[in-house]
Amino acid sequence: MEGRAAALGAGTVLNALATGTGAAFGIDVETRAAVDLDPAADGVAGEIAEDPDADTDLIERCVSLATDRWGDGEGGTVRTDSDVPLAAGLKSSSAAANATVLATCDALGLVVGDGGRASGDAVGDGGRASDDAVGDDPDDPAVDVTRLEACRLGVRAAREVGVTVTGAFDDATASMLGGVTVTDNDADELRARETVDWDVLVWTPPERAYSADADVARCEAVAPMADLVTDLVLDGRYGEAMTVNGLAFSAALGFDADPAVEAMPHATAVSLSGTGPSVVAVADPADPETDLDAVADAWADRPGTLRRTTTRADGATVE
Repeated sequence: MEGRAAALGAGTVLNALATGTGAAFGIDVETRAAVDLDPAADGVAGEIAEDPDADTDLIERCVSLATDRWGDGEGGTVRTDSDVPLAAGLKSSSAAANATVLATCDALGLVVGDGGRASGDAVGDGGRASDDAVGDDPDDPAVDVTRLEACRLGVRAAREVGVTVTGAFDDATASMLGGVTVTDNDADELRARETVDWDVLVWTPPERAYSADADVARCEAVAPMADLVTDLVLDGRYGEAMTVNGLAFSAALGFDADPAVEAMPHATAVSLSGTGPSVVAVADPADPETDLDAVADAWADRPGTLRRTTTRADGATVE
């Protein structure tokens, strides 16, 4: 009983630590998971290819929850490999959880909804977006598990093993569905989703920052700015929202705002991603005023790595 899947990394538009409302966007970097289920196995053993000593509790818990819910409690093994650096603010935990849950569904022989519509900001009554607003129709008899169901299970696993403060439903939905997603992380509700087409430049310093260690009190202190960013996001002004978010949360979390200031003249938007340390600049390829090469030049002497990529709207996939 083998299954494979891949999920996206993501960048931040609005950090949810201040108010519980978050927004993120999927980018073209992936985490892949391979799951091998064995009904006779006692428990789940995990491995992370990039770091054999890394904590595997999250991916192991994802397999256990998925087999408890959709299988017969099978054990087995799970292995992830990733282009998403760990603890860098690029949603490595969300990508690993999503890929693992989908790979487990694949191993169980389940059909996962694939999100046939690439965009849409349809919002149901009370601000909750329905599953079929993003193309994963729970009433489709051919679909055993929607991607939002799988996403929520991964968020539950992340909470249970303590790798997240808010549950990171914003990060998880961007990784699972692609595009920009706006969420209520307290209720695990999708408020909106829309496609964006951006070129992306990521600077990742050598240090690492774990989401569970973030200073929540300092983040809550910038809640008035987060409320402003929420208004911008719900108005579809993602670039402005992202830049304001980056300045506010860089200050709250103690990161240097200079990289963002250097990028502003040349980018559509720039922000600290998640709880850092990565900084992500985006550019609308149709806007001649943007120039990520100039941003790369400005960041070139900073220690760490630069990565060029793009946004993605398709989200996670079963392979």
